[in-house]
Amino acid sequence: MKNSLSITVGISGAKINGRDNRAIQAGVDYLAALGGGTLRILPGRYQLNNAIYLRENICIQGSGTETVLIKNPSAQTTLVVDSDWYEDNITLVNSKGFEVGYGVCLRANAPSHGGSNVIKRTLVARRENRFWLDEPLDKNFWTDYQAQIATLFPILTGEHIHNLEIRDLVLDGNRSQNQHLDGNYAGCIFLQNCQGIHIENVETRNYNGDGISWQVCHDVTVINCLSVNNADLGLHPGSGSLRPIIRQNHLEGNRIGLFFCWGVKHGIAENNRICNNRQFGISIGHRDTDNIIRKNRIEKSGEVGVIFRNEPNEGRCPHHNLLENNQIINSGEIGIDIQGETRSIMLLRNQIIETRKPAQHIGLQIGEKVTELTLEKNTFPGLEIETNDLRS
Repeated sequence: MKNSLSITVGISGAKINGRDNRAIQAGVDYLAALGGGTLRILPGRYQLNNAIYLRENICIQGSGTETVLIKNPSAQTTLVVDSDWYEDNITLVNSKGFEVGYGVCLRANAPSHGGSNVIKRTLVARRENRFWLDEPLDKNFWTDYQAQIATLFPILTGEHIHNLEIRDLVLDGNRSQNQHLDGNYAGCIFLQNCQGIHIENVETRNYNGDGISWQVCHDVTVINCLSVNNADLGLHPGSGSLRPIIRQNHLEGNRIGLFFCWGVKHGIAENNRICNNRQFGISIGHRDTDNIIRKNRIEKSGEVGVIFRNEPNEGRCPHHNLLENNQIINSGEIGIDIQGETRSIMLLRNQIIETRKPAQHIGLQIGEKVTELTLEKNTFPGLEIETNDLRS
């Protein structure tokens, strides 16, 4: 971070003292008002009732594994009165577990379509069971459409910011005491419409959702991070994200280790260890093109090591991707599975390895509509079925 201004937050003996999100947020806002700088979070365990809202030109610098930000247990209730999209207040059936300053997520079935309405807000004032929000709702939350509220939020989050660094700390989602929240809205780290982000030596664990999720964010670098035991995705380069760089990370015990969402292009994922993820090691699909996946160790995936997802038509498939020099070991069913009308995939010098007995698994499965596939010097030690080519 070019700006040399630096302040500390700590349990005691720091420039700003406190043990919850308010102290850390005060440090972020102080630096942002002065044009940016480094916020050093001293060793300690910080309990969060709301997200830390990041600002541009800020570096969040922890003290390694001694700095732990943990989400407090979630509370949930339903709305007792309809709230419309233009309103800035809600009334709860039961306000236990809800206080001013808490971060919340409101969810309801959408009256106008078959999906859901989901928004995140902060509670800023109250009168008994009625709370006011920091911003209007923007969507309808009606009691007959199962409107509910819960104290759910990302641990670190930012929208429409650039030039941000996050380093050397642990983020714990306290999964066993929190409800699920989809990675399109949250995670230990959640970023939306950001650019120029560097995340290094950060552990994201136990979130009832994703470890790190970034949506429509460009030039995001995630390096030497640990993303473990999250309910959904270890790393989630999200829709429309360009040029992600994902290097030297350890992704373990998630549902999917690395998930390329929609339209992720010109990314690099290399030298990562991706192991013991319950479904897939790496999943790549809808319009994810021109990405390089190389020199990764993908081990003990529950179903497939690397899957090129089946999309409805050729225009939505993950074309022009390179899979090179990876080790894919002991995948549950298939080492590499290329589905749909995918074309122009290059598989070069990959090792698809099976050490379990009996070796009744498939190294490479090629879908019947796959075209322009380049295969060079891939090896399949220990596999009974090296290639299952459904085109023939």
